[in-house]
This record gives sequence, structure tokens and C-alpha cells, in this order.
Amino acid sequence: MMDKPVCSVCIANYNGMRTLAACIDSVLKQDCNLPVEIIVHDDASSDESVNFICEYYPQVVLIESRENVGFCVANNRMAARAQGEFLLLLNNDAELFPDTLSTLYRAAKYLDKSAIIGLPQYDAATGELIDRGSRLDPFLNPVPNLDPRQQEVGMVIGACLWIPRCLWEEIGGFPEWFGSLAEDMYLSCCARLWGYPVQVLSESGFKHWIGNSFGGGKVVDNRLITNRKRRALSERNKNFVMVLCYPTPWLQLFLPFHIVVLLLEGLVVALVKRELSLFISIYLASVTALWKWRTELNQQRLNIQKGHRLERCNFFKIFDWRPYKLRMLLKHGLPTIA
Repeated sequence: MMDKPVCSVCIANYNGMRTLAACIDSVLKQDCNLPVEIIVHDDASSDESVNFICEYYPQVVLIESRENVGFCVANNRMAARAQGEFLLLLNNDAELFPDTLSTLYRAAKYLDKSAIIGLPQYDAATGELIDRGSRLDPFLNPVPNLDPRQQEVGMVIGACLWIPRCLWEEIGGFPEWFGSLAEDMYLSCCARLWGYPVQVLSESGFKHWIGNSFGGGKVVDNRLITNRKRRALSERNKNFVMVLCYPTPWLQLFLPFHIVVLLLEGLVVALVKRELSLFISIYLASVTALWKWRTELNQQRLNIQKGHRLERCNFFKIFDWRPYKLRMLLKHGLPTIA
């Protein structure tokens, strides 16, 4: 009989045939003696993912969804099924280094409290270091951390995120109405607000095929490439995280300013691109969503702020106050939005 798993690796999959085998194999080939279970949630894929897993990976716990429910629901379902003391949320387009699980487990045991832990992220196509977690600017844009000495970060990317199951359950997992994108930011901000560390280790790491799931989200030939769906979800969900997690005095001061800046940015992009639909479908929609989802946001904010243990000023301790979008604009120009 298999020992109760120490770690449950949770892989959300949607049409991931190109990368799924390498992802699962990277877990099976871990250089560690930890009992590990692999759970895959298939989000109503239209490719042969389910048949492929059943045929070649019978040891995987497979959850088949009849409809496409998104990344947040998929991970909530896997976490509810998981038996491990720890969860590792892993994208289907990510590949672990051979010592990943042993490194994460050792670090988790060394800490004297629950913590979200991440690892250096490398571009699977080029091998280049992408980040060691991210700091956040005031508008909640992730600022890649490249300093190996900077272990405390604003967020750990959800492509490879380690969290104790008890902390996941205390936070309540992902808000299912997020859909996808910025859910890792939400989890990290909640944990920090409640006094739990969010750290990235300097050793080990994982490879990631950036943009494979949603397309875009990366720099190609010195140009930032993205698409409407990614940008719309990202802007909307960053707004959600701000409303949910910013301490009250800061939210009252900053949210109106943030909305004005966001709408001005959208107008500039729409004018330069000569596409008013960009302003409407991305920027205006991200602001009106705050009203549309006001009931859920108010209820969730009350729950989150009740658990506030961190001094309010310390919540912003790891922020980079230089607007990251402005720096990217000066370096790469306006993004290409497909």
C-alpha cells in the first residue's frame, strides 16, 4: 500500500498534449524519496489529453470536467481531492528540475510557519532566467525579481507554486469567479496580509513555455506580445486583487487614482492603435467589472480583511514604487495586442 503522499502535485490541463508528457515526466523523475501523488484536472480538452493520460500514466489521479471551468475551479477541485501535506500547483507547460520537490520540502520544513514558496523560473525555449518570483508595483503589475538575495517577494507565479494544504484551506483557495490570471497574485497577497511569508528560493527551478496556455505575455524581438483575452483578464483580476487585499486607507486613496490612470492608458492605446474596441473590451470592461462583481468582492474583502495580521505599512514593504508598465513602454514601446 502506498504511503500517504507528502506532496500532491496538481496539474490543470486544457489541450496540453504538446507539453503534458514532459510536465508529468518531470514529476515522476524527481530525485527524492517523498511519497508524491499527481492529480490532473482535465478542463474539457478537445484534444486527446484524457486518453493519453489513461493509457500512459495510469498512476495519475485524473479528474475529468464535462465543461471548461477555468484554472481557479480546476485547482480548487484538485486541492479538495489532494491527500498531501503540501500542494504544488503546476502548469501543464512547466517542467521541474530533478531536485525541485526535495528542495521545496526541505525549505518548507526549515521555516517555522506556513509559507508560499516559489523557485527561479526559466524560459523553456531559451534557457534564460525569467524571474525569481516578482515584486509588485502600486498598480499590481508584477515586477520580475532577478536578485538571488531577494527571497521575500510580492507573489510567486502559479505555474509552480508550493503551499501547505492547511494554508490553502485557511485562505479558501482561489475565488472561482476569477476564471484565470492573477489568481496567484491573489493567493500571495492574502498570505502576506495574514502574516505568512511569500518567498522564492535561490536554488533549483523550473522551465516554463511562456504564453503556451493563453498566448502572448512575453517579449519577442524586443516587442511585448499579448492578446485581448489575456490583457482583459489580467487587468480585471488585478483590479479585483487590489479591492480585496489593499488595506482600507490605501484602497480609499489609491483606487480612484488607479482607475483614472487605467482608463487614460486605455484611451492612449486605442488612439495609437486606432481601435476603440481595445479600450472598451479591455480597459473599460476591467473597471465596470468592479461594479458587476461588487457583491462577491464586498463579501470576499470582509473575509480577507478580518484575517489581517500584518502591519499595514509592511504590506507594501516588497513593492517597487516605479510603475512597471511605464518602464516597459520606454523599453519596448506599446504592446502588440492580437
